[in-house]
Amino acid sequence: MEAPATFPAVARGVPSVHAVVLNYRTPTLTATAVERLQQSAFPQDDLRIWVVDNGSADGSVEFIRAAHPDVPVVAAPDNLGFAGGNNLALRRILAELPVGADRAATFVLLLNSDTEVEPHALPTLVDFMHRHPEAGVVGPKLVLPDGSLDLACRRGFPTPLRAFWKLTGMSKLFPNNPRFAGYNLTHLDENALTEVDSVVGACMLVRVAAIDQAGLLDEDFFMYGEDLDWSYRIKQHGWKVYYQPAALVHHVKGASSRRRPYRMIYEFYRAMWLFHRKHYAKQSPRLLNWVVLAGIVARWGIAVAVNTLRPAERIRAG
Repeated sequence: MEAPATFPAVARGVPSVHAVVLNYRTPTLTATAVERLQQSAFPQDDLRIWVVDNGSADGSVEFIRAAHPDVPVVAAPDNLGFAGGNNLALRRILAELPVGADRAATFVLLLNSDTEVEPHALPTLVDFMHRHPEAGVVGPKLVLPDGSLDLACRRGFPTPLRAFWKLTGMSKLFPNNPRFAGYNLTHLDENALTEVDSVVGACMLVRVAAIDQAGLLDEDFFMYGEDLDWSYRIKQHGWKVYYQPAALVHHVKGASSRRRPYRMIYEFYRAMWLFHRKHYAKQSPRLLNWVVLAGIVARWGIAVAVNTLRPAERIRAG
């Protein structure tokens, strides 16, 4: 049994964890997400919380500043997407780290506004990173309102074969078969600590030293896929990515995007193609690339049709 979580001494005014909460027209949820972080068992003098408002233009900035006057709010002029919004804060965080700061022991927590962090989740994640210096990223167990696992919280990279199994529905038909379940990893125990390819941007703790090597989030991705791409680039530099189910986070999922279902569907399938084109297209036969693109377009069309005909059963991408 591991010893209780311990954390290095905090240098005055230099927190080791910077949490970034991204808001887009969900001010009440954002204020609650911040409050839950402030109620965390993690030492508050070692935590700095940032909020990025992604061009909400609905009074979100004023609401959040009034609710949490001690939390800096970075206001974007427009909706820059998940990557662009988070990068606004990441650039400031990295620029403000003092010379000589231990960047291997400094972390950034990305957090969606529609998440609620259990009190011991953050200390569990940070303690894990201190115990595992090879880890560049760790993510918690995310559960949906019905208590089920958010399948996006632990994933394999969508290789052409895994993408094929997902697009054809085979991964859903055979969720316990490792041949078909390599993307959402549904064949694995959801309560087991696991090394994975990627966790989800809704809640991921990233080591600053890994960011220094891999760079910021890729802003070509707007709403989906940027977490997969970031994990891919971080792993290319030799870091490992872990799923730590001992840390629990609740996820409403889609609070910012449910008002824009068609944009959500488009961005999800666009991200699938962007990821393939960026990481697999060059080493894949041209015919395979066309097959992948055709499959993505076909699934996009089906998703749009289902969303139109059965709006009460809108497809939830992920």
